[in-house]
Amino acid sequence: MLAAARIPSAVIDLDGLRQSWPAPSGDRFNFGMMVRNLRSMSGNYLAAGATRLVLAGVIEDLDDRKLCAEAVGIELSVCRLTVDLPVNHQRLARRHESEPEALRWHLARAGELAGILDRAAVDDFTVDATRRSVGEVAADVITKVGWL
Repeated sequence: MLAAARIPSAVIDLDGLRQSWPAPSGDRFNFGMMVRNLRSMSGNYLAAGATRLVLAGVIEDLDDRKLCAEAVGIELSVCRLTVDLPVNHQRLARRHESEPEALRWHLARAGELAGILDRAAVDDFTVDATRRSVGEVAADVITKVGWL
């Protein structure tokens, strides 16, 4: 949508930036590695002319939000996508249908994470993604953040 509107932009998958093994002791989700990689990648995209960065991932507390903003070098607008838990479980079951151990972990984590995010209040706004298409959700996010 941003490209169609001729807005120079890039998408960064924060989960992809964490993928290394083993994670350091005390950093369960390899957040430190993600921040270091985010600093490099966002700098490269901004230097190449991107004026908008879409960071796709989870930020669990205000301190982590601050670290992400410092890594990117600009203030963040954080959107929380919400999905009804039964729908979330259905989507996880499809995604991990051949990975029973991963599915069990993600099913347990979904409810836990919803509670963490409720308490942390890291987001600036929310968008319900329960029964809407990806395009509808993206349009809502882009409108609410004021990019179009």
